[in-house]
Amino acid sequence: MTTPASPGVRGTAAAQRQAAAFSPASVGNVAVGFDILGHPLAGVGDTVTARRIVEPEGRIAAIRGAPFPLPREAARNTAGAALIAMREALALPYGFEIEIDKGIALGSGMGGSAASCVAALVAANALLDAPLPRQALYPFALAGEAVASGGRHGDNLGPMLLGGLVLATADRLVRIPVPDAWHSLLVHPDAVLETRRAREVLAGAYALGDFVAQSANLALVLAGCHAGDAQLVRAGLRDVLVEPRRAPLIGGFGPAKAAALDAGAMGASISGAGPSVFAWFESRERAQAAAPLVQVAFAAAGFESQAWVSPVDSPGAHLL
Repeated sequence: MTTPASPGVRGTAAAQRQAAAFSPASVGNVAVGFDILGHPLAGVGDTVTARRIVEPEGRIAAIRGAPFPLPREAARNTAGAALIAMREALALPYGFEIEIDKGIALGSGMGGSAASCVAALVAANALLDAPLPRQALYPFALAGEAVASGGRHGDNLGPMLLGGLVLATADRLVRIPVPDAWHSLLVHPDAVLETRRAREVLAGAYALGDFVAQSANLALVLAGCHAGDAQLVRAGLRDVLVEPRRAPLIGGFGPAKAAALDAGAMGASISGAGPSVFAWFESRERAQAAAPLVQVAFAAAGFESQAWVSPVDSPGAHLL
């Protein structure tokens, strides 16, 4: 898929030495697309301000909004590592200094590490003499995400870069059409689940039949999105591989998921590595009506929570 140069780029690097970008949170995996499928979540995200500097290096001047200290060494930070990858790949004679303002809770399953990474790239891209298309930023984003999760997966990065529901393979991003009326509900309980821990429970053997079922479910969801057929999505939006292993890590998950389904969701599951829960609905009204019900379920398990409702086809990162 061909995309234009980053939207919102104003002027050239000769006239611009600083830029800021916002990247939304995201729903990763979307139940059936482990590490390859995701969409943005409007209403919450990270902001990164980037400056061109003479020194050919990456620097992190400040990180604000994090509940505990995050790495300031560029190579150990997702945003810094992404900019290092960009600078080295393009052989840039200059470097970047960034400031990160966190708006996404850490360990929430909302793509917090990916958002900082993408916002940094979008801001720095605006400072290049010839800004790159969004697709071209993907390899650099993968390098940054690997610092946080230990793997190069784009289910959060893709939708942040392009917006909307995105299929993210190892080397390309493909936008999947979704009806404008479809909305996502995400409920984040006041709990932390580290991505690395959530990935550890996935080790071990899987039954071949489960792989076949998961493949069929992914195909149904993609076909349903292309056709605008909610019944196909309802038939397929069920995770038989990852959710059974991660669900025990999330207090209140079972009742929360059941509340969403009882409220008419096309499907519900874990967002990213968790502990957040997402559900798809055929309208904003249905998603909004379900939000307090899911929150009540988490409250019964002892967790306060926040809820967001946004179109599945929400916009990705943009310059400020």
